[in-house]
Amino acid sequence: MGSWTRRRLLLSGAASAASAAGLATTATAPATAAGPARTSKVTGSGRDDVVEGLRTLPGLRIIEERQGAEEGYRYFVLSLRQPVDHRNWAAGTFEQRLILLHTSADRPTVLFTTGYEASLTPRRAEPTVLLGANQIQVEHRYFGTSLPPTPTPDYSFLTIRQAADDHHRIVRLLRTLYTGAWISTGGSKGGMASVYHRRFHPHDVDGTVAYSAVNNVDDRDDSAYLRFLDTVGNAATRDALKAAQRRLLLNRADLVARYQAWAAAAGTGFDIVGSADKAFEIAVLRAPFMFWQNGESADTSAVPGPDASTDTLYAWLEDTAALPVYADATARHYIPYFYQLGTQLGYFDVPTAHLADLLRHPDAMQPRTFVPRDIPMRFDPAAMPDIDHWVSRNGHRLLFVNGTQDPAVAESFHPRSRDSRVLWAPGSNHHATLSGLSPDDRAEALTLLTRWTGTR
Repeated sequence: MGSWTRRRLLLSGAASAASAAGLATTATAPATAAGPARTSKVTGSGRDDVVEGLRTLPGLRIIEERQGAEEGYRYFVLSLRQPVDHRNWAAGTFEQRLILLHTSADRPTVLFTTGYEASLTPRRAEPTVLLGANQIQVEHRYFGTSLPPTPTPDYSFLTIRQAADDHHRIVRLLRTLYTGAWISTGGSKGGMASVYHRRFHPHDVDGTVAYSAVNNVDDRDDSAYLRFLDTVGNAATRDALKAAQRRLLLNRADLVARYQAWAAAAGTGFDIVGSADKAFEIAVLRAPFMFWQNGESADTSAVPGPDASTDTLYAWLEDTAALPVYADATARHYIPYFYQLGTQLGYFDVPTAHLADLLRHPDAMQPRTFVPRDIPMRFDPAAMPDIDHWVSRNGHRLLFVNGTQDPAVAESFHPRSRDSRVLWAPGSNHHATLSGLSPDDRAEALTLLTRWTGTR
């Protein structure tokens, strides 16, 4: 999916490497032509040393080497054969896509998890920039091309533990080439996956930087999200959002007709969600959440006023809540995402009392809405409490970076270890970064990273 779509999903992609610009003066440079003082198995004088090293790894394929990486880096698309079920290889295997940005095996390595499909843009995550590190980007199982080779994949193997075991095998394999310190990272769902990996394999890496990682401990209790949405920003903006929602629903007939016309022109429909009317209502309900999660301004002027035309209302909803996300052409790519929400990760709720007289589709926002009925779903209420308990009692070397204006982290992780921290970027949304922290908190974050990796 394009960045436009992912940026507006509930749990969107990782922090941009470009956001590290404010910290660039502290970053360690990648290896250049001159190279570091030491050499290793994959960083000798021959340009193909890294290729030879990768080819020795069982189950790993070099799909291609691409151009476009930043200076000092080589860019490879790789594939690793993984078991569908780590407890039973007889259940079959699949090819998991990896993206390697290689600079030198003498540098640290960052395990960068998207939580979704891999991005084929050779973008370095913020910790990679700061550490001048190698980077292994992991495509999450059941996303992108990392699918079991069957017409209808068995989603029962799309679990927190199976994905954590994917990451464990990747680290064990590539540590034979990249023997320095390892840091894992990811944003939103990718940050969550990084934490889940640590829960089951706590010593695979030397530390984790999890951006905007959601911690929905009890899916039956959404009070934290409701409180957040009732108090975030200022009263004028919150009231403007509620009023805009009502005007959207009062103009439902016209706006749904436009939505249907767009879908027809785009060659898509609403078979997964059920109807354009239901998809429209979901978008209206999610609009305030998405406004705060992704918006750059909490100003009331960013919300259509009482005199706004239906054209303006529709354009605002399309931009804020991403209307194309709920149509089949995009929604089918996110079936595994909503499957995970509806079986282990949990979902959020939003205030609806001010809209009660205008709503037509009870429980429309539940994850089941986005998963075809022929895919069984059963929620595991113990999954997230187990993760939360490990983080709070046993988690170590965990750095959580959240934005104070992000409703997704209304429920956040709370590690108790003195070697772990939760840092809040003031005024930041779901795309919080280390560079958005206060000067003191940035310095503390960098101290943790350099101590964990033994770099300076």
